[in-house]
Amino acid sequence: MIKLLPYLKNYWKESTVGPLFKLLEAIFELLVPVIVAQMIDVGIAEENTIFVWKTCAILVTFGVLGLLCSISAQFFAAKAATGFGRELRTALFSKIEKLSYSQIDHVGNDTLIVRMTSDINQVQTGVNLVLRLFLRSPFIVVGALVMSFRIDREIGLIFLFTVPILAFVIFGIIRITIPLLKKVQNSLEQVLCSTRENLTGIRVVRAFGTQKKECEEFREKSEQLEQLQQRSGKISSCMNPLTYVIVNVGIIFVIWLGGKQVYDGKLTQGEVIALVNYMSQILLALVALANLIVSYTKAMASAGRIQEVFELGIEKSEGTYEPEPTKDAWSVQFDKVGFSYDGSKVSTLSNLSAKINAGEMIGVIGSTGAGKSSLIHLIPALYSVTTGTVLVDGVDVRLWNQKTLREQIGIVPQKVVLFRGSVRDNVKMGRKQICDDRVIQALKRAKAWEFVEKSRKGLDWMIQEGGKNLSGGQRQRLTIARAFAGRPKILLLDDSTSALDFATEREIRTELQKMKGTCTIFLVSQRAASVMHADKIMVLENGELAGYGTHEKLLQECKVYQEICASQLLENEEEEK
Repeated sequence: MIKLLPYLKNYWKESTVGPLFKLLEAIFELLVPVIVAQMIDVGIAEENTIFVWKTCAILVTFGVLGLLCSISAQFFAAKAATGFGRELRTALFSKIEKLSYSQIDHVGNDTLIVRMTSDINQVQTGVNLVLRLFLRSPFIVVGALVMSFRIDREIGLIFLFTVPILAFVIFGIIRITIPLLKKVQNSLEQVLCSTRENLTGIRVVRAFGTQKKECEEFREKSEQLEQLQQRSGKISSCMNPLTYVIVNVGIIFVIWLGGKQVYDGKLTQGEVIALVNYMSQILLALVALANLIVSYTKAMASAGRIQEVFELGIEKSEGTYEPEPTKDAWSVQFDKVGFSYDGSKVSTLSNLSAKINAGEMIGVIGSTGAGKSSLIHLIPALYSVTTGTVLVDGVDVRLWNQKTLREQIGIVPQKVVLFRGSVRDNVKMGRKQICDDRVIQALKRAKAWEFVEKSRKGLDWMIQEGGKNLSGGQRQRLTIARAFAGRPKILLLDDSTSALDFATEREIRTELQKMKGTCTIFLVSQRAASVMHADKIMVLENGELAGYGTHEKLLQECKVYQEICASQLLENEEEEK
């Protein structure tokens, strides 16, 4: 939690003023029993009506001032806590944006979302309570003890014995419940992750008819969370009965001993009432402090998970290489490249070497799991090579300024990703300098303008989250248009035409042929017909380069490519029959 305090530095005034107002409210609260004692001993005992009205006016004044102080403290504490939450959330989001693919894979998307939402809200609540109560509650306890000794030392000893017993009971219960609360938070994370997975994949769940299974699993996780909450709740529920019993016993001793003191003339009735009020104030202050500690413990657990993300180091220091402005395409070279995913003992790519000249179209083909997607992800440095080097324009990608490198690389991922917003926003994707004419040109080249124009809203047509109001082929064409609009020097198409019919795919391949020379193109596909017209074809098998050359050359020399073409030709013949 302490490591997150720098995010509160812009709100140090509110963080200082808020507790001071709460401290001022506590002072007014401690003075009230003394004033009430004076009202009883002087005003009521002596039937001095004027004095009673004066003390009532003082109590009302103190009440109004206390209310104003409380409202001010709440305002400043809330302002500081919400500001802290905003800055922490912004910093965490910025950190996540800088994480590599392997780090995100290791932590998990669902966990990152929980830490961005639930955990930050928990820490924000903890900061709010600390600013309001970390001075007030101890001050009330100490102040009430001092005031009780000031009234009568003998009765003050009752307070001195009662407070430790109260503290022992309260903090003993807290110590038992803290581990349970941590388990509750972890169980809550599992429920939230399960909820997100099911809502995200609701179509798949319904398509495979697994609603009942998913509901049962969710019920089990929810019941586990409920059991943990009930267990901690049962223990926490013992706090109020036990503390009130202790306080009431203390009050009985105060009244009993105070009554004897009044009878002997050593105390007044008003002072006994004041002592009873101070005992009640101590109880309320300790209960509030206990609630603060519980909330702070939850915040500490959440802060620890947030700090884990901040402590994830950048896997490599970003380079500073900036190429000279040019319209030419960039070359790509793989030099003895080896790669494996984090935590995997099996190499995804091994000892792969190939040189791609600037402006060439390269087809990448291979069986499922051969490493095709992993290979092209190394070019924009989305993943770092385990061994070897990937060179872009003759320079190791690790030496490039990543922003500059990725601005000149167009990527169409295997899994289509569209965002909620207009067609214009999705195609421009952060490139504000792109004009509408260029967006329309990209849509036409990707064969997407036809259905966009039919929407009647054109570029202002709103796309739902994930492109849920589009067909699979429409989503793919929009993502291809997004890559075209950037006029990249390297274009990576990762099985990006799998949802298109053959006629549309052929039209897009024609557009790609026109881009040759100004753009180096990598075309990943499962179909030999999609890559056979490329300048060269890379054939991958079990992470190794099984063949590299033209379609005709590979048909003669590469056994793996021959098998792929033969199997697909056989499938086509069977479909025709």
